[in-house]
Amino acid sequence: MIEYWQRLFGTAALAPHGFCLLWDPALIWTHVVADALIGLSYYSIPVAMAVFLTRRQDLQFRGVAWLFVAFILACGTTHFLSIWTLWVPDYGLEAVVKMLTALVSVFTAVALWPMIPRALAVPSPAELRLANDALRLRIAERDAALAALEHANAERQTAEAMLRQSQKMEALGQLTGGIAHDFNNLLTIVMANVARARRLASEETAIGASLDSALIGAERAARLTDQLLAFARRQPLRPEVQDFNEIVRGIADLSSRGLDTSIHLELDLAADLWPVEVDAGQAENALLNLVVNARDAMPEGGTLSLLTANVAAGSAGATDMISLIVRDTGHGMSDGVRERALEPFYTTKEMGRGSGLGLPQVYGFATQSGGSLSLESAPGAGTTVRLLLPRAGTIRS
Repeated sequence: MIEYWQRLFGTAALAPHGFCLLWDPALIWTHVVADALIGLSYYSIPVAMAVFLTRRQDLQFRGVAWLFVAFILACGTTHFLSIWTLWVPDYGLEAVVKMLTALVSVFTAVALWPMIPRALAVPSPAELRLANDALRLRIAERDAALAALEHANAERQTAEAMLRQSQKMEALGQLTGGIAHDFNNLLTIVMANVARARRLASEETAIGASLDSALIGAERAARLTDQLLAFARRQPLRPEVQDFNEIVRGIADLSSRGLDTSIHLELDLAADLWPVEVDAGQAENALLNLVVNARDAMPEGGTLSLLTANVAAGSAGATDMISLIVRDTGHGMSDGVRERALEPFYTTKEMGRGSGLGLPQVYGFATQSGGSLSLESAPGAGTTVRLLLPRAGTIRS
């Protein structure tokens, strides 16, 4: 064995490779330059691969990649030894390096062939792009479904809130109507007897003054019950075909005399407004209540707008409506105030400045007339009240 290694690494009886090339400078230096460039490149490539592999721990087939690093390094070493053996006949060392290179290449080949099916199973960039596009499409569909679900939930919550509000207003209306009806019957008796006593005591000044005060109080109570009955939709109405623009103009003319100069009144009335069949007195009272509320909401002044328009039925079986919008630029309402604004006796005004029956009376008039009332308001953004009333059965020419 010792003799084998001595013979393998012995150089005494051997000539360097340059001798075989007759020491021709052209041949010698062509081999040197070529082998040097190849060797440097072979050393540079595995170093770059090694840096890449150490920084990307998530790569697949890392074992085969490291075998390639070793194989390329070994190949580069054989080229440097080719330069060395041009002058020094270390052919044994060159043979050992070639043997190591052969072993590494065999291991690399053995590891490479079983890896090919697994590597082919890895998606290509085009397949990854298609998969990403499909994934983005599914995400977009999911987002659209979530948005639709959120919208449906919001609509359901809005419908539930409207139903609860409607049920609350219905319960309040039934309670208020019952109390107002019974109280009105009692007031009728009281007022009749007070009026009879007033006639009998016409010559007694003191008694007459007391009875006058009692009669005034009873009449105010009667007006209060009328407002409660209007909210409860039990107020007797005398509907007639009306030009609602004329009602608006009349109230606007009446209100303009009592409005502060800091409040600007604007009218925007539809020229072809459909007629409506309503109680003119109740309509005027409702509109006057809305104007007074708008005025009180603008203590520093602002703009009060009255607008009318036709609202065509949106579906078969629906009713054509006319719309009255009363809009102010006042301080507006918070959400809590807006939700309770139609409740009887609820008011944010100072004591003695409001009974809390203005909007409830308008609400009762609208619903009893077959229409509806809606509120839009926010703090600092003013208030918009929209009154919808059904179109009369005949159309004005």
